[in-house]
Order: sequence, then C-alpha cells, then structure tokens
Amino acid sequence: QVQLVESGGGLVQSGGSLRLSCAASGRTFRIYAMGWYRQVPGKVRESVARIANGGTTNYADSVKGRFTISRDNALNTVYLQMNSLKPEDTAVYYCNAQDGLTYWGQGTQVTVSS
Repeated sequence: QVQLVESGGGLVQSGGSLRLSCAASGRTFRIYAMGWYRQVPGKVRESVARIANGGTTNYADSVKGRFTISRDNALNTVYLQMNSLKPEDTAVYYCNAQDGLTYWGQGTQVTVSS
C-alpha cells in the first residue's frame, strides 16, 4: 500500500503562485508514475499533470506554460508549482500515484480570487 499526504493549498489572488507537495510513504518502490488531479463540485475529476519515473511529463492544455510538475525520488515527493493562477484553477487538488494500483491523497483546496 501507498499513502499520500498533500500540502500547500490555500487562497491566492489571480496571477499569484502556489506550490503543492505530495509525500508518498509505504510501498513506494513500485510507483511508476505520480500526478495531480483536480475537481470542482459537480464536475468530473480531471488530470492536471503527470510525471513518470523516467521524468516524462504530461500536462492538461489548460495549465501548460503555467504549471510545472517535478519529483524528488529521494524524498518520494512530487511537487506542483502553479504560476499565473486564474479563478478557474479553483478546485480541490488530489495527488495520485500508480504502481499497478491507483492511490489518492486526501485533497487540498486551492482557491484563486479574482
């Protein structure tokens, strides 16, 4: 099993920045990809960014050029640097890890005021 704990959410003004962190513990040696998803009430959870063990990254079109995902393998931690935030980025952000199974963190609220 893998446990994920997110941190770094909060309230920020439009144009501002936040950095989310997700620390993985447990059976982390089998993880081959980690990522971030977000969800607003009444909508489907959507993928924001993903990073594989080899360093390959993928981003949703809506965040390309503004968000950067990175990973510290020694700390089993993945980060999401979010710049130029917009009100439409407001959501609960969830960390995700995959090792054949899929694991989720508890979520952290990001609110961007206009």
